[in-house]
Amino acid sequence: MDAPARVKRNSGNITRMTQTDSTEQKNSDIDFSSMVVGVLGGTGEQGRGLATRFAHAGIEVIIGSRTAEKASEVASEVAHGVKGMTNVDTASASDVVIVAVPWDGHKELLESLVDQLSGKIVVDCANPLGFDKQGAFALPVEEGSAAQQAQLILHDSRVVAAFHHISAKLLLDIEGPELKGDVLVLGDDREATDLVTALADTLGQMRGVYAGRLRNAGQVEAFTANLISMNRRYKGHAGVQITDI
Repeated sequence: MDAPARVKRNSGNITRMTQTDSTEQKNSDIDFSSMVVGVLGGTGEQGRGLATRFAHAGIEVIIGSRTAEKASEVASEVAHGVKGMTNVDTASASDVVIVAVPWDGHKELLESLVDQLSGKIVVDCANPLGFDKQGAFALPVEEGSAAQQAQLILHDSRVVAAFHHISAKLLLDIEGPELKGDVLVLGDDREATDLVTALADTLGQMRGVYAGRLRNAGQVEAFTANLISMNRRYKGHAGVQITDI
C-alpha cells in the first residue's frame, strides 16, 4: 500500500507529500493516516471508485451498503485493506463519511443515520438528476440542493458538497492515465472544507478548490447534467478545471 497522503498548503500553492517526506510541517498538514473514510453507497460505481482511489492513496476506507455481505464482497474486490460493513456500521466507525447514494434514496438513508453521523464531517456528492429521451436534466430540490437537504437532516453534522464531477469510469480505471482536474468543494465550516479539499488533493493530480457556501451547491450538482451531455456528444469523460487560481 502507498504511504498515507499528506497535503501541505503554503501561500496558495499545494505540495503533495507522503508520510516519509522529511520536509513536511506537521502544524500545517492534514494527516489522513489516523482517519477513517467511510463511503455510504460504496458498492455503486461512484462510491466504489472513490473508495478505490482513497485506498490507493493509503487512506483507511470502509465501504458501506445495505447489507454487510454485499459491502464485504465489493471491499474484497477493491482490496488495499478496504473493509465492508452496513451503512449504519460504516457511519459509526468512520471519521469522515461520503454520501454516494442515488438521489432517490438520499433522504431516507440520511434520516436513518442522524445519530451515527452526529458531530462528523459528511461529504455529499449526490446529484439530483432525471433522465428522459433528451438526456440528463436537473431535478428541483425543495431544500435548494442535495447538500442542503443533508444539512437540514443532519443538524449536528458538518456537511460539505464535493466530488460531483469525477467520472466513475476514470475513478475505477486505476491502470489508466492519472486523474486530472478540479474538485469543487462547498460548505459553511472552514475546517471541514479545508479537510475535504485536502482529501481531493490525494486523487492523483486532482486539486480541491473551495467554491463557496453550501447555499451554492445546487448549481454545482446541476452542472453534472451538462457534463453528461458533453460526454454523450463527444464520447469522453469530461470534468472541471478552474483557471487562474
